[in-house]
Amino acid sequence: RASLLFAGAMGKAQRILAALDPAAGPIYTHAAIERINALYRAADVALAPTIPVESAARSSEWRRALILAPPSELSGPWIRRFGSASRALASGWMRIRGARRRRTLDRGFVLSAHPDWPALNRAIAATGAGRILVTHGIRAPLARWLAEKGLDAEPLETRYDDSGEDE
Repeated sequence: RASLLFAGAMGKAQRILAALDPAAGPIYTHAAIERINALYRAADVALAPTIPVESAARSSEWRRALILAPPSELSGPWIRRFGSASRALASGWMRIRGARRRRTLDRGFVLSAHPDWPALNRAIAATGAGRILVTHGIRAPLARWLAEKGLDAEPLETRYDDSGEDE
């Protein structure tokens, strides 16, 4: 079966590509990921060689392939071309119990784009900021934690929803 790995198109997929051994087989990418790959390569960031899925022959041998796609394609028609495929997601959400099962994934890999709690608190302290507006993730608890530590902090609502994976 083909191996589909879903990962955020901007950054997370490139972290994966930087660590992959291209000798394992061909690596195909969704157009959204390939666009960001081009920017990384233009900046001389070493990534495993990739083939855009859209330029692959219809009769491509998907069984030996790793196919990287953004999480927005998890249930879309785009993945039908690969037939019966093994599906995995690389995300910080995979740390949460039941996340893999709820998305009907075969595998889940914990790979977060965010710092852990101690690193986040060190980064906030290192800024020396007089006021902190929390704009990402679950805002209210972090803002409350910082306020309890004597910092001027509050959640800032944005028009973006952080409840899902970076789609």
